[in-house]
Amino acid sequence: MDNDVELQVVGTFSNRIDAEIAQGALRSAGIHSLISADDAGGIRPDLGRRGVRLMVRSEDAEEAATLIGGSADEA
Repeated sequence: MDNDVELQVVGTFSNRIDAEIAQGALRSAGIHSLISADDAGGIRPDLGRRGVRLMVRSEDAEEAATLIGGSADEA
C-alpha cells in the first residue's frame, strides 16, 4: 500500500483470527487490507480491548464491507 493512501476501517473483530479470515476473503477478491490491533502483535490479546480492526483503502471500503458483512463507516 502507498504511504499517502487514506485507510478506512471496514470491520472490527474480537480476535485476530477472525480478522485474518476476513482479510483472506478480501485478498481473494483482490482487495488489499491491513490489520490493526493493540495486542502486542497477537502475543497479548487481553490488551486489544478496542478490538482488531481491518482497514482498506477508502475507495475499496464499500465493496470490502459488503464482502465481509461489515460497515464502511466503522471507526
